[in-house]
Amino acid sequence: MRKYLVCFRFFVPIINFFTTLMFMSKRYNFSVAIIISIFLSACIFSKKKNILVNNEKDKIALLSVDYDFSMVSTTKGMKNAYLEFIDSNGVLLRPNVYPMLGADAVDFIIGQKDEGFSMSWKANDAVVASSGDLGYTYGTYQLHVNMPDTTFTGTYVTIWKKQEDGKWKFVLDSNNEGLGEAEIMAQ
Repeated sequence: MRKYLVCFRFFVPIINFFTTLMFMSKRYNFSVAIIISIFLSACIFSKKKNILVNNEKDKIALLSVDYDFSMVSTTKGMKNAYLEFIDSNGVLLRPNVYPMLGADAVDFIIGQKDEGFSMSWKANDAVVASSGDLGYTYGTYQLHVNMPDTTFTGTYVTIWKKQEDGKWKFVLDSNNEGLGEAEIMAQ
């Protein structure tokens, strides 16, 4: 978008100049059309910068962080995992609760009891911004309750931000409860 604004700011004075010439003499009409076409082509057809790229190195790094997050949840408990991987301004989106931000999100995590169940997840994919400092993962989770044959499955998305020390922390985490048996079997 910024590229188009720069082109527009540069282009407007040129249009004004040639419009003035055009009114002074009709022979400049063809020249004006050519100049306008050249500038529009330069603005529109210049190489566009892709906002989201899948640089394999960054993608693998983010998938690894998501995997580590799940492993900490499995080995040390969900509460510890979330406290370790949340950004100081992280947002949690949970069913039947308003979005929780920063300290409220941390307080919510601290208040959760994570005895009697374990939670793990597996990312289906990751995408990292071309800047390399923002990305997201998504996939499925399983909540294993300590009762025979009791597992709940759902989907999740986590948005990650690279910290100044190079570590990834999540800035938004959301999940969606419930996948039917047909969806689980299809995977």
